[in-house]
Amino acid sequence: MRRLLATLFGLLLLAAAARAQQASLMADRLFIDAEGRLVAQGNVQAFHEGTILSAAVIAYDPATDRLTIEGPILIRDPSGAILTAERAELDPRLEDGLLRGARLVLSRQLQIAANRIDRLGGLTAMTGAAASSCQVCPGRRPLWEITATRVVHDEAAGLLHFDDATFLIRGVPILWLPRLRLPDPENPRAAGLLMPSLRTTDRLGPGLRMPLFIPLGPSRDITLTPYLAPATRTLEARYRQAFLAGDLTLRGAVTADDLDVEETRGFLQAEGEFRPGAGVTLSFDLTTVSDEAYLIDYGWSDADRLASSLRIERATGPALLTGELSFIRSFREGETTGSLPPVLGHLEDSRRWTLGGGFLTAGIGADGHLRTAEGTTESARDGLRLGAFADWRAGRIFGPGLLIEGQARIDLDVWRIADDPAHPDPILRTAPAGAVTLRLPLARHAGSISDLLQPILSFGATGAWGDDPPDEDSRLAGLDGGNLHALRRLPGEDRLEEGARLSYGLAWTREAGGYAATAVIGRILRDLPLSASDASGLSGVTSATLAEARLDLADGFALTARSLLEDWNFGKSEARIDWAGNRVTLSAAYVHLPADADEDRTDAAAEWTIDGEWRPSDRWALRAGGRYDLVAEAPARASAGIVWRNECVEVDLSATRRYTESSSQGPSTDFGVAVNLLGFRAGAPGARAGTCRN
Repeated sequence: MRRLLATLFGLLLLAAAARAQQASLMADRLFIDAEGRLVAQGNVQAFHEGTILSAAVIAYDPATDRLTIEGPILIRDPSGAILTAERAELDPRLEDGLLRGARLVLSRQLQIAANRIDRLGGLTAMTGAAASSCQVCPGRRPLWEITATRVVHDEAAGLLHFDDATFLIRGVPILWLPRLRLPDPENPRAAGLLMPSLRTTDRLGPGLRMPLFIPLGPSRDITLTPYLAPATRTLEARYRQAFLAGDLTLRGAVTADDLDVEETRGFLQAEGEFRPGAGVTLSFDLTTVSDEAYLIDYGWSDADRLASSLRIERATGPALLTGELSFIRSFREGETTGSLPPVLGHLEDSRRWTLGGGFLTAGIGADGHLRTAEGTTESARDGLRLGAFADWRAGRIFGPGLLIEGQARIDLDVWRIADDPAHPDPILRTAPAGAVTLRLPLARHAGSISDLLQPILSFGATGAWGDDPPDEDSRLAGLDGGNLHALRRLPGEDRLEEGARLSYGLAWTREAGGYAATAVIGRILRDLPLSASDASGLSGVTSATLAEARLDLADGFALTARSLLEDWNFGKSEARIDWAGNRVTLSAAYVHLPADADEDRTDAAAEWTIDGEWRPSDRWALRAGGRYDLVAEAPARASAGIVWRNECVEVDLSATRRYTESSSQGPSTDFGVAVNLLGFRAGAPGARAGTCRN
């Protein structure tokens, strides 16, 4: 009987609204009163087009085509908005009407209490309203709130319009505005001001950033940020556009400040990636800046070399084409951009086939560099290489598990050198090479622990017919676990590791329930000495001994260490810790580089860096970081920050100190303050709300 009455009630609602969509209602009791109204009473729930209404009593008056609803009333619409009220009069579609003593909750974040709420189509007008995303406790004003004589929520536009708005902190008026427009929590792209931030530096003084977000359609937007301080007038800008086949981002700033009165300062950066089809990816990262100190002065970057690049990649089945054109600008003391070289280019097209139980890869390539310096010395030398290669690799398992891998390779290259009288003619070289590697994996299993021990031997040889070009791309070589048993260990094409050689080593891996560990040790013996930097570990007839290890724990902790040992003395060494836990994020590194003139390092270098964050609760986050020069026994950089957030506000305080100095920059300190009111604009929700205390 109850289901029949509920169905009849729903049919009456449908007839009254002249609609065909399904409506339904459930209640403890349904009856027609003396005034001819159809009344649902007791645990009433009504459903219509995704909207759910709960109330104590719902009465439908066919004469006025209205629903009179007695509270407590709870309405949930399809967007997730929640309305509560004491009494309401609505149309049968649960859309238009008024509610008294009401409260609107948007996305479970922003709540708006009002004396009266009127609903008409997609507009909700609230009279005598107070909006806040903070927890409201009896007898205590929220941390912040915005009061207004009238608030209109435009659901279609995702905007809140405030008339006669006052911003209060703990009930104390801070700011009054005749009109205020803010995005609702479901709107990530509403035009308007974003939250401002404060930044104070030694060189610029205290300053204020006021970002203005302007959408230019569903796929484009621009953010303009005036930055005002006693020593600067700066306009920052960011433009973004999403295409069907890629993305584009432009960033830049233009500045008139008291630090450099000779010129207008600024920078421009363009980043993009496009995928036009057929496996092709085009990307670029281009940056230009007015002067070497600008990016540091305004907190954009502290890099001492500025790199820009254009890249292309095409991957289609067994074929791969890669190309890159790079531009480098140096800000280092004693280094000129024109002699780096500043322009570098690379292009390679290769294809792979299955052949003789292995894989054959063949291709052609080109490399080039251009120096803008004048003269006929090494600092002005330009070069171009054209080449072709073929590389065959195969591996088989014999007997009790002996893995034998073979590799054969041949390179044909021609170089053309300019601005260097020592190389007036083209340089031709043919370089055949081959290697055989033997591995004997030994496995052991004990419960949840698995060990794998691999003795490794590799025999290789490289020949060369022709002359060697000047070394431009193989100067910064290094021995590591990735090239210990490789046929080619030098990073570029100009140098070769000629003659016969033997590499031997041991690799160990352990996997257990809560951790995994790996270790590698090895060395290289040659019949001909290799001319490389001493710090690389590759020079001479006998290489340095490589020792490398890694430990990974189940909670996200990872430790990596590598060192090159010469007569059991530590050479180039590094260690790194990375930890991404639930409460802790840590990244720390130690690097030691011995003095080596071949690597443009006349003195030894050693430093440690650390950056970490500790989140003791969902309300607090503490950050700290630094870089310390162990040779100079002085800090290079230090930073600290603290973030506090609750359910409705986030406060971020930061401080950074740079201790290094150059001819254009001295040590500097940077302080930052950012406050974000949570609940407006789509984004991360606030922390869990606390409990009210009497």
